Amino acid sequence: MTVTQHRVASGSITLHAVTEGNPDSPPLVLVHGYPDNHHVWDKVVKALAPDFFLIRYDVRGAGLSDKPMRTREYGLDRLSDDLEAVVDELIPGQKFHLAAHDWGSIQSWESVTAGPLKQRILSYTSISGPCLDHVGFWLREEGLNFARGGTMKVVRQLASSWYVFLFQIPVVPEIIWQLGLDRIWPKMLRAREDIHDAEFSEFQKNDGRFGVKLYRANFLPRLLKPSIRRADCPVQLIIPKRDRYVRGQLFGQLTQWTGKLTRQELDAPHWAPLTAPEMVAGTIRNFALTAAVSNVAEETST
Repeated sequence: MTVTQHRVASGSITLHAVTEGNPDSPPLVLVHGYPDNHHVWDKVVKALAPDFFLIRYDVRGAGLSDKPMRTREYGLDRLSDDLEAVVDELIPGQKFHLAAHDWGSIQSWESVTAGPLKQRILSYTSISGPCLDHVGFWLREEGLNFARGGTMKVVRQLASSWYVFLFQIPVVPEIIWQLGLDRIWPKMLRAREDIHDAEFSEFQKNDGRFGVKLYRANFLPRLLKPSIRRADCPVQLIIPKRDRYVRGQLFGQLTQWTGKLTRQELDAPHWAPLTAPEMVAGTIRNFALTAAVSNVAEETST
């Protein structure tokens, strides 16, 4: 399978992207999370390549993409512009399927629910990454809901998301990565996340220390002042049942933000694309192909 490397301009920065598969097949864009780069999808891509034209890219701050120094350069609006730049360059004017994991999912909700790409996204599969605006509304509703246990749900989620608060502290997370967290990161993944083939990456230190800017630029503004965001395309939610960080309860209200929602639970930890790639690939494939048939039927009927 031929892998083609690309450099894509997005405003003042340049992104690294790769494509593989048959260009005549339906396009599928895969967006990675933190503290990863596009290689987190390697195993999934092997299973999906026969059916799709696959597009991956290193988000700003990760892998071989540029790494802006200012925190404001990592806002969700800039990340949405990056996705737009990638698809406009590699599949200009075409509609496409979208799947994302972790922070890739968080940022992709921006394009799924608003902006110029909303009408081009045929389906969206989200793995362990809620829309921050949706979370903001969930926190407001559940936080004071003592009677039905909502308050405890919020407390448990905040405990699982302890790292979010750590990342708000200036300099400290970067120092931790600089002091060698990148060297022990594979051991942590093997011990805590069942990623038995985790290996050291030369990109890990920078992926970690620049990626924390994603949290600083977006979490507090969106949680404190959420906006209404609705998705029109079919949305599939993949919930790894052993996820230590993103609990399924965060998606309890998602039906009100989506027109067509499918929920799938996988017996996997947070990094499901690495530990259960065949299951993830099969779930994405079936959903995207079903959505494509549905879209054709709707267009024909109108």
